[in-house]
Amino acid sequence: MSFNYAVTAHKSSAVHFSITGSFTGPDDLNLILGKNTRFEIYTITSEGLRPVKEVNVYGRIAVLQLFRPPGEKKDVLFLLTERYNACILEYTATENECEIITRSSGILTDSVGRPPETGVLGFIDPTCKVIGLRLYEGVLKFLPYDSTSKELRPFNVRIEELTVIDAQFLHGYNTPTLAIIYQNSTGRHIKTYEISLRDKEAKPAKWRLDNIDAEATLIVSVPPPLCGALVIGQESAMYHSGTDMTTLIPPSLIQHNIVTCVTPVDKDRYLVGDMAGRLFMLHIDTEEMMDENVSVKKLHIELLGETSIPECLCYLDNGVVYVGSRLGDSQLVKLETSPVSGEGDASSSYISVLETYTNLAPIVDMCVVDLERQGQGQLVTCSGAYKEGSLRIIRNGIGIQEHASIDLPGIKGLWPLKLFCDGEKYDSLILSFVGHSRVLLFSGDEIEECEYQGFDDEQQTHLSTNVIDNQIVQVTEKEVRLISKKDKSLSKTWAPPSGNISRASCNSSQIIVAAGKKIYYIEVGSGMLDVKSHRELPEEVACLSIDPLVSSPGERFGAKAQICSVGLWNDNSVRLLRIPDLEELHVEMLGGEIIPRSVLMIKFEDVDYLLVTLGDGVLFYFTIKDDMRGLGERKKVPLGTQPTELHTFVSGGALNVFACSDRPTVIYSSNHKLVFSNVNLREVKYMCALDSEGYPDSLAIANDNTLLIGKIDEIQKLHIRTVPLYESPRRIAYQEQTQSFGVVTLRNETITSDGLKCSYPSASLQASNITKESNSKFRQIGTDSSLHGDEVEIGNLLIIDQHTFEVHNAHEFAAFEWPCSIVSCVVEGEAYFVVGTAFVYPEETEPKQGRLLVFQVTDGKLVRISQREVRGAVYAICDFNGKIVTAVNGSVIVYQWSAERELTVDCSHQGNIIALYLKTKGDFVLTGDLMRSLSVLCYKPIEANLDEIAKDYRCNWMTAVEILDDDNFVGADNSFNLFVCQKDSSTAGDDDTSKLVETAVFHVGDLVNVFRHGSLVMQHLGESSTPTSGNILFGTVHGAIGMITTFEADTFGLLAEVQRKLAKTVKAVGKIDHGSWRSFSNERITSAHKGFIDGDLIECFLDLPREKMAGVVQGIKIKEDGSTRDVTVDDIVKIVEELTRLH
Repeated sequence: MSFNYAVTAHKSSAVHFSITGSFTGPDDLNLILGKNTRFEIYTITSEGLRPVKEVNVYGRIAVLQLFRPPGEKKDVLFLLTERYNACILEYTATENECEIITRSSGILTDSVGRPPETGVLGFIDPTCKVIGLRLYEGVLKFLPYDSTSKELRPFNVRIEELTVIDAQFLHGYNTPTLAIIYQNSTGRHIKTYEISLRDKEAKPAKWRLDNIDAEATLIVSVPPPLCGALVIGQESAMYHSGTDMTTLIPPSLIQHNIVTCVTPVDKDRYLVGDMAGRLFMLHIDTEEMMDENVSVKKLHIELLGETSIPECLCYLDNGVVYVGSRLGDSQLVKLETSPVSGEGDASSSYISVLETYTNLAPIVDMCVVDLERQGQGQLVTCSGAYKEGSLRIIRNGIGIQEHASIDLPGIKGLWPLKLFCDGEKYDSLILSFVGHSRVLLFSGDEIEECEYQGFDDEQQTHLSTNVIDNQIVQVTEKEVRLISKKDKSLSKTWAPPSGNISRASCNSSQIIVAAGKKIYYIEVGSGMLDVKSHRELPEEVACLSIDPLVSSPGERFGAKAQICSVGLWNDNSVRLLRIPDLEELHVEMLGGEIIPRSVLMIKFEDVDYLLVTLGDGVLFYFTIKDDMRGLGERKKVPLGTQPTELHTFVSGGALNVFACSDRPTVIYSSNHKLVFSNVNLREVKYMCALDSEGYPDSLAIANDNTLLIGKIDEIQKLHIRTVPLYESPRRIAYQEQTQSFGVVTLRNETITSDGLKCSYPSASLQASNITKESNSKFRQIGTDSSLHGDEVEIGNLLIIDQHTFEVHNAHEFAAFEWPCSIVSCVVEGEAYFVVGTAFVYPEETEPKQGRLLVFQVTDGKLVRISQREVRGAVYAICDFNGKIVTAVNGSVIVYQWSAERELTVDCSHQGNIIALYLKTKGDFVLTGDLMRSLSVLCYKPIEANLDEIAKDYRCNWMTAVEILDDDNFVGADNSFNLFVCQKDSSTAGDDDTSKLVETAVFHVGDLVNVFRHGSLVMQHLGESSTPTSGNILFGTVHGAIGMITTFEADTFGLLAEVQRKLAKTVKAVGKIDHGSWRSFSNERITSAHKGFIDGDLIECFLDLPREKMAGVVQGIKIKEDGSTRDVTVDDIVKIVEELTRLH
């Protein structure tokens, strides 16, 4: 048995469905997006899209449609999963929360029936009497709508048409009438059926049309007064009403591309999107007849411009359109009345992009690298396809966009001030140095040094800030100084009776200072510093804080603190003291020998926290009890290795904490738990928030030698940078020696009378150095006029700089030669890229020829060192103990290097149908076959043999493989499952081949394309009581990034029990069972999930109210020190919080 944990680090981002309606309320306009296993609800406002709710679905969404039942004021949502779980959902809201209610649900599977090759179809009658589905070939399933029933009761109707391409109910009929496009041996045709709900049968209706456009794929129901249907194909658009027919043959500009989606703008206009990413407006021109009926005069179409390649379109309002994409970023665009670019000719664009929504899909390949040498991995993915192809650099952390930098060594502190203005913006920055201070004045983006009367610049400043009554406080080691902005003069000073001031903290009206063991509480008045109380503590003060606990940043100025917190030397304690009398409310002994260096009180999401950092970079954090007289459970997170300072700043309207150390970190709250995100700076000594006219919403950051002013990225868990390639990236490899990535791509070009033409600025054509295959023996691409307009794919190798992500070198492969794999390897200290290719000819069912090409980057130039022809496609290459191992069609072949850096065969193993995937560890090679699951090979160097030592005898169609450890292997199949196999030596047969025994299975609900060892978080973050081993990341077709790790048996057993009880507590939409959803399933078998914990469900525990948490943990036992006890809510919260930090 293996004990694994699978969780989503980044949710799928490909958009497959977008629909509009009034779902959240009668007067609301909503946009609902379907993204594989969840849907997102937005409200459309004048400011843009406002998120309302994200809803997880235990299934892959196959149909998602809004409809309004008769007599109701708002829409309901019909949802069908690919496992044929159907439900009708309703939105309800209270003052505190919103909820999705399942009105009715049911499982619509039949005992017999063949799923359709052209996909599931769903269509709803315009009168909302019936929902129609095509789930099996030759059968239509209908769901009469019944508002009183909680169970969906469908009936089946057999039809003679097996291959139905699309279907829609038509407007204008009393009896529900369905129009279908179907295909048979003679071509594509249209036929209509009348659906009798009483007799539960379908009768052929009046009109049909044979031999329409051979590529017709979409049928659109036209609303009254016209009614009828639009039929959209690759070569034409046609309107048909049963009596009248109008056909539009679009100009050649529009042909030769596949239409992907259509959406209505109004009753006469329709937006059409195609695979080239072009957006068209299709107009139905009408005329009024003598009998006052309306008829179609003609159809015409115009090109509006270019967007991301659309999977779905939604017209929102006022010319705004949502473009949902699965191959690139989704967009919110506006249709303009005048050209945005061009001169009003055919090349003009009438589209402006309002918003872009990042989409990683499809993740074809990826690699994990530590580019900044900070011990934190970054993920570089090959994402998108065609013109949307790109590299995405994904980092768990936050970036700083640098605006200005000044060489200033020795900074000991910095504070923003409003010295010369009274507005919201700061205009000055105070810098503290040993023995003196300086004032920097901001004028726009210019920075200059200045003097300010009353400000002591001959002392080191401990603190400086604006306070009430238009005054400024400066605290030096000698005294507290109160400066009047109005008079620009010193109005009051205060000095401790003995000793120097060592620490100070201040808000807008309260100051607390420490001198040795004594602390003094001072209130600020107009021209007054009023010492209200003082107290002597057991040890000298190491740090203190008098931050007011307020809900929003705007409340901080003017708010008063009720308590202050103080950290002490020697006894290493932190204390809460009451304001104003400094009575001791609570003492927390931190233990150990490291003293506290910074303390901060802050309110996150209405929860009060105390944060304390130590001299070794460790952070302790506590919740502060409501009565301010105690602290909650202590939690510990190592942030760095050096003393850490805590400061607050505002981002996105929320208060956050910046921890200055050798590993700077931003601390914020999400779903009532603290999140720690690394900042991509090497070291930060001091920082402050700086919001000036020239540098709005910025931070001032100081290290040993430099003052940097920059803007922080939006605070979120993962940060994604896009490097557009405008061609399809296929595989990626990182080469540390040359600090570059090798990326193999396919570029689409069109055959024209002038040769091949590329419509986009593809990266392979923009490189600094471009080389091409010069061998003329390979077949060339034809230029015959009959081929004009056809697209061909050109293979390339790109060498991309790891710092700038500029393409320095590009090599174009031969015609019809597609790159399939790439690896970076080092031979005797020299680094090489080895690329495996296949010659893909249209007449061949599978490639019969390919090449292995060896490249080296020398003096910034890409040089081909050698090549070797092979008999088949090189689907995979791995570096293998100073050799390379390749998968060539059905063979696994080991090559060794010659002195001339040529590749010669060492040994091989035959026995696969097609070996698609390889992974290596030591002398072992894991092979993933097209349909024969996994096998393990062992290389024996003395005999120069590659022998099969273990095999999974089940039939699994593989999409990715990885080695967990010496005996455990993980695979992903094309039915969206993960499974783990373990080598069982006791099952070895006569040929010494052991059986790979299945120890864990899990339905992930997405097609996994790639596994990679590595992590997105800083290693050793936190003192974990939940030990895990190994981290594997995976990327999927829908743009999700997941993680797999392994537990010990006790932890797995505990979480399995939590998972079982959570599955009953967390309500799933559609009443779909969690166990059924996660069960392993393919075309042949279905088996219960085992050996995996569903991390997505486990992490829902943190979102539950406390009383529901208590219900989940009730009755669960935990082993501790050889005995068992009842588990507490805090036990599980601690474990789950630690698990969330793994990704």
